[in-house]
Amino acid sequence: MSNEEILKKYHAERTKCTVYTRVMGYHRPVETFNAGKQGEFADRVHFEEPGCPCARQH
Repeated sequence: MSNEEILKKYHAERTKCTVYTRVMGYHRPVETFNAGKQGEFADRVHFEEPGCPCARQH
């Protein structure tokens, strides 16, 4: 089943999700950012430092 088919099938059950991120010491919802900040947020790259004891175990 494709993503489009799944989204269509479960459309009635979907709800809006507010994404928060830490900016300048405060947690703020991304939807309140201006267009430039939203673009910067979308461009962020997540990484895990090798050998870090807090890294997720896969």
